[in-house]
Amino acid sequence: MTETETNAYDVVVLGAGPVGENVADRTRAAGLTTAVVESELVGGECSYWACMPSKALLRPVIARADARRVPGLRQSVQGPLDASAVLAHRDYYTSNWKDDGQVGWLDSIGADLHRGHGRLTGPRTVTVTGPDGGERVLTARHAVAVCTGSRAALPGLPGLDAVKPWTSREATSSQTVPGRLIVIGGGVVATEMATVWQALGSQVTLLVRGKGLLPRMEPFAGELIAEALKEAGADVRTGTSVESVTRENWTVVAVTGTGERIEADEILFATGRAPRTDDIGLESIGLDPGSWLPVDDSLRVTGHDWLYAVGDVNHRALLTHQGKYQARIAGAAIAARATGETLLAEPWGAHAATADHTAVPQVVFTDPEAAAVGLSLAEAEEAGHRVRAVDVDLSTVSGAGLYADGYQGRARMVVDIEDEILRGVTFVGPGVGELIHSATIAVAGQVPVSRLWHAVPSYPTISEVWLRLLEAYRDA
Repeated sequence: MTETETNAYDVVVLGAGPVGENVADRTRAAGLTTAVVESELVGGECSYWACMPSKALLRPVIARADARRVPGLRQSVQGPLDASAVLAHRDYYTSNWKDDGQVGWLDSIGADLHRGHGRLTGPRTVTVTGPDGGERVLTARHAVAVCTGSRAALPGLPGLDAVKPWTSREATSSQTVPGRLIVIGGGVVATEMATVWQALGSQVTLLVRGKGLLPRMEPFAGELIAEALKEAGADVRTGTSVESVTRENWTVVAVTGTGERIEADEILFATGRAPRTDDIGLESIGLDPGSWLPVDDSLRVTGHDWLYAVGDVNHRALLTHQGKYQARIAGAAIAARATGETLLAEPWGAHAATADHTAVPQVVFTDPEAAAVGLSLAEAEEAGHRVRAVDVDLSTVSGAGLYADGYQGRARMVVDIEDEILRGVTFVGPGVGELIHSATIAVAGQVPVSRLWHAVPSYPTISEVWLRLLEAYRDA
């Protein structure tokens, strides 16, 4: 290889996580030549440090919890989890942090992979510095798609670097179980990782600055999960700030706002995300390094007709499945513009990521699970909708009682009383993650309540909660 090479493509994708892979898949399917640039592992955060390892860790935890609620089985699963086997299961699902399979998939669709650090060096131009220090200049005839994702955001506590705190990456990839673990935060990463490590044998202390867990969901979701974590042995403290963190010998010491010292072997900060845009050359095209990138519904960056920002970097919905949805939309929009096809950019059109605004689903894989789509009651009211919320105790559904003795859970449906459609749905309880897609279809499809009466749930399943919710709305 010469010191500098130049290669021309129709599309250059910066980042080979699930989002970048899906953009490349759509542009290649349209016949556009496509380069993909990746500085780490092909497959990205989700495959190696987020979705896949975290759910591989959580699955044995949830399966044991469910089994303990089943007569005739609970006595067989009272012992501890085999931590070594759980961690090995996690390693299998990360392919032992090797990306050969995903590299092979990129090759199968005809996309060119360029390993190294990619930076924008002007309009439609990406310069890649390879592992050997050599440079390649990639030019894009039609589009550059920034799909670099996000990273854990750490607070500005003095000396934090010296403590070597865990972020989500260390929490999902650790090869050992800490005896004591402090978790800072109350969101999805904090609650899921507290669930995992408490079940694997850590004594977990969860410190939450706010009033409760999962603040972006209905309040009862965080309340039920906090109760379950406490029952599992975790120490859950809300309204608690951390003012300083030190590591004394091998022990981490966190000092709270009240001056209390809490000791642990490791400390996890799950306090938000930041865009991975600080060193990708945004300044070369008049944008601020380290910023989120605002986009229209076709995922094109404001003021740049050739630049797309897809997935976490646009800050619309920081979820892998939503990023992949955006990638399908963006890839189709890039192809349509490149080939002169009519752009279908109206809401719910083929080139508009409308679901980002009204129908974003999410499952939190704790025990119990929490699943939601659309707007919470508070969000719907703040948006100016005239709504009514109806709640159902999931334990009143026959399928829930069959699923588990002592089933505890709750469902809420937020109904727009003017349009008679659903603005949001939330479920909390064991096994509810598999219910959320029906709710997503109802919200995204704007299915009238009158038509939902004709969607008959099978008996006896937990999905019969839909009938109970409709009855509650009718009788309110």
